[in-house]
Amino acid sequence: MQPVRGPLASEPQTVLVPRFCASLMEMKLPGQEGFEASSAPRTIPSGELDSNPGPGTGPSPDGPSDTESKELGVPKDPLLFIQLNELLGWPQALEWRETGRWVLFEEKLEVAAGRWSAPHVPTLVLPSLQKLRSLLAEGLVLLDCPAQSLLELVEQVTRVESLSPELRGQLQALLLQRPQHYNQTTGTRPCWGSTLPRKASDNEEAPLREQYQNPLRQKLPPGAEAGTVLAGELGFLAQPLGAFVRLRDPVVLGSLTEVSLPSRFFCLLLGPPMLGKGYHEMGRAAAVLLSDPQFQWSVRRASNLHDLLAALDAFLEEVTVLPPGRWDPTARIPPPKCLPSQHKRLPSQQREIRGPSGPRLTSAEDRHHHGPHAPSPELQRTGRLFGGLIQDVRRKAPWYLSDFLDALHLQCFSAVLYIYLATVTNAITFGGLLGDATDGAQGVLESFLGTAVAGAAFCLMAGQPLTILSSTGPVLVFERLLFSFSRDYSLDYLPFRLWVGIWVATFCLVLVATEASVLVRYFTRFTEEGFCALISLIFIYDAVGKMLNLTHTYPIQKPGSSAYGCLCQYPGPGGNDSQWIRTRPKDRDDIVSMPTLPGRGWLVSPFGTNPWWWSVAAALPALLLSILIFMDQQITAVILNRVEYRLQKGAGFHLDLFCVAVLMLLTSVLGLPWYVSATVISLAHMDSLRRESRACAPGELPNFLGIREQRLTGLVVFILTGASIFLAPVLKFIPMPVLYGIFLYMGVAALSSIQFTKRVKLLLMPAKHQPDLLLLRHVPLTRVHLFTAIQLVCLGLLWIIKSTPAAIIFPLMLLGLVGVRKALERVFSPQELLWLDELMPEEERSIPEKGLEPEHSFSGSDSDDVSSRLGPLRRMCQGLGERSCPGAK
Repeated sequence: MQPVRGPLASEPQTVLVPRFCASLMEMKLPGQEGFEASSAPRTIPSGELDSNPGPGTGPSPDGPSDTESKELGVPKDPLLFIQLNELLGWPQALEWRETGRWVLFEEKLEVAAGRWSAPHVPTLVLPSLQKLRSLLAEGLVLLDCPAQSLLELVEQVTRVESLSPELRGQLQALLLQRPQHYNQTTGTRPCWGSTLPRKASDNEEAPLREQYQNPLRQKLPPGAEAGTVLAGELGFLAQPLGAFVRLRDPVVLGSLTEVSLPSRFFCLLLGPPMLGKGYHEMGRAAAVLLSDPQFQWSVRRASNLHDLLAALDAFLEEVTVLPPGRWDPTARIPPPKCLPSQHKRLPSQQREIRGPSGPRLTSAEDRHHHGPHAPSPELQRTGRLFGGLIQDVRRKAPWYLSDFLDALHLQCFSAVLYIYLATVTNAITFGGLLGDATDGAQGVLESFLGTAVAGAAFCLMAGQPLTILSSTGPVLVFERLLFSFSRDYSLDYLPFRLWVGIWVATFCLVLVATEASVLVRYFTRFTEEGFCALISLIFIYDAVGKMLNLTHTYPIQKPGSSAYGCLCQYPGPGGNDSQWIRTRPKDRDDIVSMPTLPGRGWLVSPFGTNPWWWSVAAALPALLLSILIFMDQQITAVILNRVEYRLQKGAGFHLDLFCVAVLMLLTSVLGLPWYVSATVISLAHMDSLRRESRACAPGELPNFLGIREQRLTGLVVFILTGASIFLAPVLKFIPMPVLYGIFLYMGVAALSSIQFTKRVKLLLMPAKHQPDLLLLRHVPLTRVHLFTAIQLVCLGLLWIIKSTPAAIIFPLMLLGLVGVRKALERVFSPQELLWLDELMPEEERSIPEKGLEPEHSFSGSDSDDVSSRLGPLRRMCQGLGERSCPGAK
């Protein structure tokens, strides 16, 4: 059978490049069997070109991508830049013009606008791929060509028997013409209509200088190579001429490409004039093929024409066809935020090489596809007293010096300024609210001083120095409850609080000794969302309540009101004087209660006026606070130490809790606020220290490389926070409504970022208006509503308990969320819990991984749903000005 030629239908179909498709559908083209059964076309082995290739069989058509090959244990291929030059102007003045370029995505030259288009996912008409395959099957294929210059390459390509010497000479002269490139450096559009053809003998210095100055060169990584596709119509050719060349050694082919890069591939597609954009589309098809990582991997290792065609056939089997008339062919598909993994396109033998330790996947589906992962070594029991703490110290000690040396980077300086502003704002806000909650027993001064002392000490001693200590919403609620309890029972607040802190430090040390931190594996998203929703609602409720109270302190002026008045005086014939007077004094002009409580020193008396037995009774509220401290600290630690952040120096769950216990004792003795890890600012700190790749292809998001792990940024931030105490004359002018607004925004932002809120909206949303959430593709809607209703009931119970005299036991109820989640295993299947929540350790060990794989593929468009696993409080950082990332990401 002969290869298929010409279009398959009167109306062209559209094909999407499989790497960027939402789902990949296997497709068998009509007539493809003819490709496989056709007679062997002419192939010129490298031996006829004085080359010496090594022996070996043809490669698999599905190789690993460039980004994954290193992790697979195979050599990493260089990034390939592809350029399409078209021969235009027939039959008047023939000229090569650059019309498109590819790295990962396509960019078209918009001649009228004099610019490159935005990078977009390339689309192809199906007949162009068929015609390209037919032309390559009957054309010239040179693998490992030894050419060292453009002239030698042209001589090899035009060595075709069907060309007469005269036609061969004309074609060589045409191929040696210098192509027209868009001058991206100056931003001027090319004047193609008036430019005369230039010969190879023209001055080559100017174009080469432009090539080196091209801004695109800075976006390409070192070692990048080029591939050039030349396509066009020639009236003096009687039949199509196709050639595919892979150079043995990449060489710079003069000004053939707009960027001075060594060329590895060369594709020539020429022929007599035809209707439509036949050669233009074939050129685009060849460029798209070369831009596909799997096809490129196969072609780099091909040994003959059969391998080349096998790679093209593998590409055809994975494309997705869009039927005509169902979409606008002129529409440009923007690059996806999250590219699907190339793991599924690997052959079986290479998947075995990759194994379970392969690189982490980026798309939402692939993360669910591989199910749960094993717990980190930091969360493994040692079975010895303080064994976890000792292991944390041993793990972090070798990194201690590098924790300071790694901070010698300009990025750390900007992170210090960013986190300092966030920390100061948080200290002012919580200091003002704490002053209101404790009737001035603690205020902004104590907040600044405590933040500086506790934060700096934690950065020096902690296992995870990227953590930022601060006052948090749950601890603030407990402080308010403890003060109300002391006032109701006529207790001296600070001495009673001292004993509570002593007991909390003792209980935390017991937790460290017994390695209780390994229990954080049971903190799934169900617990995190309940914790986050409660904090968010507390923020919103307190902010709205405080702002409503302002209407009583500062009432709106009404007729007949005696609160404010306008006094008009007439001093004399020269004019009058008008001024506002206030008849009722303000209770509080600003947030500042700078002096500490009158009559107290910096060391709190152990008993004060309280009976001695209250020091023993303080153990009961201390037990509840210990639960709260443990959950608040360790939930934040789990979020910060997730594998998605690619931390290299390890975590320190036990060491961090030990430091919090010691600082709890210190702050209680000094009468300073209590501090635990602040999820909001800690995430902002980590995001400000993100390391990303600098060389990015057009349309490609920077690759996340990890976090710049060090101790110096946090230490400097807290030193500056302590020095900010001397800014009291300025800070007193900050009004409380501004800070209430910050709290309101943080609460709303956190509440709207979690999956729980999205599922609550589904309860009130008709099915046809529901968003395309990932969980709705795999879990029945009724089961989703049931899971959401259970969470709503738990949240309601937490809020009721918090609002009643029994509010002091609400930390115990937070811990009860773990028990409720455990009971849900009897209601929901593991497959449903995998999508609605996360699996607990017992489920991970008892359920086969294959039984949890999603049945269908899906796009990464709902990556926000998966990135919420990084922690439901992450978007609270927006309230402090967090920069958006790639990410979770």
